[in-house]
Amino acid sequence: MKNQFFSRPLIAIASLMMLTVSCNNDDDFTAPPVIKGEQQLKDTLTIGKTLQLSSKLADRKNVSFEWTVNGNVVGSDSTYIFKPEARGDFKITMTAKNDGGKVSLAYDIHTYGAYENGFFMINEGWFGHGTGTVGFYRYDTKAIEDSVFVKVNPDKDLKPASSTLEFGALINKKLFLVSKVGGPVVVADAYSLKEEKRIPAKGGNDWRAVVGIDENHALLTASKGIFKLDLNTMEVNGQIEGITGQVGDIVKANGYIFALSASKGVIVINASTLAVEKTIPGIVLGFAVTDDKKVWAAGGKNLISIDSNTLEVKEIALGFQAYGSWGAWHPGSIAAAKNDVFIAKNGSFSGGKQVYKYNGTPESLTTPFITLTDSNILYGAGIGYDRKKNTLVVNTVNEGFGANFAINNLYLFNANSGAKTGSVNFSGYYFPAVSVFHQ
Repeated sequence: MKNQFFSRPLIAIASLMMLTVSCNNDDDFTAPPVIKGEQQLKDTLTIGKTLQLSSKLADRKNVSFEWTVNGNVVGSDSTYIFKPEARGDFKITMTAKNDGGKVSLAYDIHTYGAYENGFFMINEGWFGHGTGTVGFYRYDTKAIEDSVFVKVNPDKDLKPASSTLEFGALINKKLFLVSKVGGPVVVADAYSLKEEKRIPAKGGNDWRAVVGIDENHALLTASKGIFKLDLNTMEVNGQIEGITGQVGDIVKANGYIFALSASKGVIVINASTLAVEKTIPGIVLGFAVTDDKKVWAAGGKNLISIDSNTLEVKEIALGFQAYGSWGAWHPGSIAAAKNDVFIAKNGSFSGGKQVYKYNGTPESLTTPFITLTDSNILYGAGIGYDRKKNTLVVNTVNEGFGANFAINNLYLFNANSGAKTGSVNFSGYYFPAVSVFHQ
């Protein structure tokens, strides 16, 4: 009974004490920091640029800050300036603290290489007046940066001036630049554009295009056949037997290499043994590879598809004459977008004004997908497909001669609708050869 009697007063006193303490805490209560808006943010940045990040707090009074990049503490201010030194993905976390608690804000930043957020424009150059150049179109600025290779590599060049830079390709995250008429073959990092290796310029060299076979080997086409290239040493180790004369475009699909010969048409090569498996005569224009691994080319008035598993060939009536460019070689005016094929209706060398799109039905080839206006004509390959933006990229000069070749236009078209989505006009004797895209 005594325990029950004393328990009630004790409970009442304890309740009164709790009430008193609670009231005092309400008077001194500090609210934890509060972030305005989303707490998980994403952004992108190109190496060489800076990005100022904000804490995004509603109230910064009596708050301390900590910034970390991938777990490493890098700052204690209310803002942080991020300047990455490498490409890749970074997690930046801001933690704000006060007497009432803490809150965190995360930024996921993808950093592009210096020459990643856009595509390369390979220009053959004005023969006899200077070498070819590499331009770069940036997605964010919608502008072309000129001569970026020599700007990144001021102690390097693409001489001699008598050579023409005619081809580019991305192999193993490296940009290969291939020159004709005694010029070099240069290998640069695909993201920084810093030169790593080269086949030096030499009289007698007359390269055309390159394709990777595996991590260590590639094939180089030339005016005198197909050469084997060691990617580690950049040494040429012989030729593929039985293939002579000029060979231009070359691609790999499944276990085969497809090369375009001026005398034999398409030459199909086993990628493992390098033995010739098949030839398809009469083909003058190539190549495009669709997502279903069909290889596309053209000759006469036909578009052809080659099944890269069975090597079965199918012909589709093109409705116009297909022309190659053996007289003054440039890459073929054909490109693939997923399982569609774009092909230019060129003149005997270049200079077309119409691009057709084959989507698997004969009706799609009855009318042009794009018709250039004014004095614009295609030059070089003229067309390319940018998978990242689902864009057909078109390079033109003005028809005519002389100063007309210094009037350049880069056009971007939606690859589904054909609607023009952008353009850049620029001047100079660049003579565009081919566009090269990051995948």
